Amino acid sequence: MSQTLRLIQSDITAKARWCYDDAGLKSQLRALTSDGTASMLVYRAMQSARRHHLGVLEMAFNKINSALLGCVIGRGAEFGPGFVLIHSDGVVINGSVRGGSGVHIEHQVTIGAEKRASPVLGDGVFIGAGAKVIGPVSIGAEARVGANAVVVHDVPPGSTVVGVPAREVGQRRPVGG
Repeated sequence: MSQTLRLIQSDITAKARWCYDDAGLKSQLRALTSDGTASMLVYRAMQSARRHHLGVLEMAFNKINSALLGCVIGRGAEFGPGFVLIHSDGVVINGSVRGGSGVHIEHQVTIGAEKRASPVLGDGVFIGAGAKVIGPVSIGAEARVGANAVVVHDVPPGSTVVGVPAREVGQRRPVGG
């Protein structure tokens, strides 16, 4: 199976698990038809075109996502397997953003650069609706960014941050701990 198909399978499985608490075939088929999935698929197609140096196709997928699906993901953005757009409406992600595996993003989220420096998201990060993550910040693994938070400073692994500017309000136990 190609790298792109493996990533798509991982994304659909993660979305089924998130939306339906189940990764079975029926839940995966439901996830395929849910909001945000089309943008996830077009993003993966854009990422594949980039890997294969197909610039015109890469740009076409980028324009499809923004013009038809209401989701702007910059052409150089990289996310690992299990990337989930819970709802894609109004999502804007800078092209130099890097994200680990299992990143989950709600609607109206902006992940953007400041002076050409972009955020880096760890594995298992969740970003709530309307949140903004701006500049050269690091969001640690398993961190949670609350709805409408504005993140302008690093977020430690396992933390939950809320508010404007975002501040830590909780710490999750490490995975396996």
